Amino acid sequence: MPARIAHLSDIHFGAHDPAVVAGTEAWLAEQQPDLVIISGDFTQRARIEQFREARAYLERLRAAGFRLLVVPGNHDVPLYDVARRFAAPLRRYKHYISHELCPWFEDDHVAVLGINTARSLTIKSGRLNRDQMALIEEKFAQVPAEKTRILVTHHPLYAMPIGEGTELTEAVGRHDDAVKAVCRAGVHVALAGHYHRTYAAAARKMVEQAGGALVVQAGTATSVRLRNNELQSFNWIHAHRNNDIELQVIAWDGAAFHRGSHVRFTYDGDTWQSATVIDA
Repeated sequence: MPARIAHLSDIHFGAHDPAVVAGTEAWLAEQQPDLVIISGDFTQRARIEQFREARAYLERLRAAGFRLLVVPGNHDVPLYDVARRFAAPLRRYKHYISHELCPWFEDDHVAVLGINTARSLTIKSGRLNRDQMALIEEKFAQVPAEKTRILVTHHPLYAMPIGEGTELTEAVGRHDDAVKAVCRAGVHVALAGHYHRTYAAAARKMVEQAGGALVVQAGTATSVRLRNNELQSFNWIHAHRNNDIELQVIAWDGAAFHRGSHVRFTYDGDTWQSATVIDA
């Protein structure tokens, strides 16, 4: 059996739809993923009551028996509380959500590392520092070749063609060094959020020397802050051994979550090949 991963992002408590939140819980309860990943932006404005709502959500998921891997987003850093923003930007996140800013998960099929890209000096942008790049290489160095190496960040590592109009999105800070570290670590899949848009493509479509990473973006799972008429959604991933990935978008239809587009990606040691799956 492959590792079954639900990848949610940008849940934005404080700007969320309670019916959609309940919808995620119902869908997860039915499908029973091996791991639930949430790639940042738990709150809208990093306020205490928003963190409390987010913590209650995570507690319900844990009570249902799910393993969680979470990282913060830029909205989890206070914006208007300037003193807290610079003196203790992630104190509330650590208190209510997780003390661990570099979480790790490993089973027979996958090795997953989360990295915090949220920073107090920027409002929306993210970045990686050199210690984090070294950690990426160190953690994945011991992972057997047949396991899929998955890196989770809030901000995408790469500039992608999903911006407004014809504009590319902004890449993570220290982009060139980050891409080199990801290449050396042999990362197979880079999961992120931030832009509230679904997207999946080989990183080589964005950066020539990007190595073998497959970029997978999640939309917003529960927020009412929708972009480009894209409804709430999250990713359902089946990670088979030897870097064989099934990706299905799970989309909200106004009443419940339902399976959407389903693509299988296989890695031949050089490039990712994709094929649409026709579900019975």
